[in-house]
Amino acid sequence: MFRISNHYVSKIVFVLLFVEVLVLLGAAYIGATVRFMELGPGASLPNIDHFLTSAIAFTVAIIFSMSAMGMYQLDFNEGLRNPFLMKLMPSFVMGFLILTLVFYVAPDLYFGRGILALVFGIGGVGIVVSRMVFFKTSELRFLETRILFLGSGPLAKECSDLAQQSASYHRYHITGFIPTPTEELCVPSTGLLSARENESLVALARRHNVQEIVVSVQNRRGGFPIKELLECKLAGLKVTDAATFFERETCQIRVDSLQPSWLVFGGGFDQSFVRTFMKRSFDIICSTLILVLTFPLMLGAMLAVWFEDRGPVFYSQERVGMDGEIFRVHKFRSMRIDAEKGGKPQWAQQNDPRITRVGNFMRKTRIDELPQILNVFKGEMSFVGPRPERQYFVEQLIEVVPYYNVRHSVKPGITGWAQVRYGYGSSAEDALQKLQYDLYYVKNNSLFLDVLILIDTLKVVLFRSGR
Repeated sequence: MFRISNHYVSKIVFVLLFVEVLVLLGAAYIGATVRFMELGPGASLPNIDHFLTSAIAFTVAIIFSMSAMGMYQLDFNEGLRNPFLMKLMPSFVMGFLILTLVFYVAPDLYFGRGILALVFGIGGVGIVVSRMVFFKTSELRFLETRILFLGSGPLAKECSDLAQQSASYHRYHITGFIPTPTEELCVPSTGLLSARENESLVALARRHNVQEIVVSVQNRRGGFPIKELLECKLAGLKVTDAATFFERETCQIRVDSLQPSWLVFGGGFDQSFVRTFMKRSFDIICSTLILVLTFPLMLGAMLAVWFEDRGPVFYSQERVGMDGEIFRVHKFRSMRIDAEKGGKPQWAQQNDPRITRVGNFMRKTRIDELPQILNVFKGEMSFVGPRPERQYFVEQLIEVVPYYNVRHSVKPGITGWAQVRYGYGSSAEDALQKLQYDLYYVKNNSLFLDVLILIDTLKVVLFRSGR
């Protein structure tokens, strides 16, 4: 794993993305070459700079479409079975539609139907071949990272289980566990490692070819080998604490075993003027584009809501925003008029019986959220951020969920990291899981992560897996 703008990115996914960019650019040039060879020696070749721009447009459109279809959320156990092939064709169809729009706006980029057909055909074959080679190569052991866990208690077991479940993006070989006398044994005794006489921790790690040591000890008092860990780090071994390991592998920040000092002295939490300016500019640009593109859809939604039960089209509700400020959020009404006839707020649930038929469709496709663009223009919300919650629930959650107020240090968003990664929340436990995603966003928020969330949101809408 490495970081781009504070966000953890899998090296395996990055390499695959880089290879497929080269494949698609190569497909564009090969397709053009084959087409002009068919036309004969008298055919005039296009300007190289002009064609480079067209090839880049084709590559960006296909990569964007494949990302929106979730083709870079890898599953090595799945390989090239039906899910991959079922996503590849829609990705190329979406890419073709995007290119059609690009060619309409910038007709100079158009490179002909014959070339376009060849480019799509060669690009599709190239993607399939590159994936075949990639998945075959991924079986080789040199891609594995050999890790050692310092600890043998509940935290060590949870981290090791997580390492074994993370095979979709990384391959770990668990060398073993170094027990500590203050913890109960929660890992298999066969995995315990013991140092030889007068053998240091760095020597033990080198003997087992360890590349990373994960410190998974909850109680670090009494006999904690801080000097030996420093020696390991100076010797070139990677030393990671459990909180960072959890953040890296799940893109969440675990709160139940989190040390406050980790939040205080760790990186992230960028609230600088530059970040604020870029965030606001991104919000205005995205909101304007979405408003223009979806305005006819919003008119249709207004008519559909009104015709279903002749009730109000819009629904406004008080929510808690940045720094605990209260504001009114605007949505298309998706529930019955008497959804809270008792006057007491209720958690929204999946398959909630209070949701109307039109409302159910709007929630699946996120259409009900579109009026919140007005909140973005007013500066009360961002396009991407933690979803704003009602004050009634916030007061309850602050009492039972650690660090819940941290999510209010940034503006709430129409869509967010928790919304694209987790389902509907209907309990304090769900709120805890979503908070761990929200904390990751608050800590690591950047323009790069905002773009990734927008792409994931598109995937949620396309597959109607609304949150």
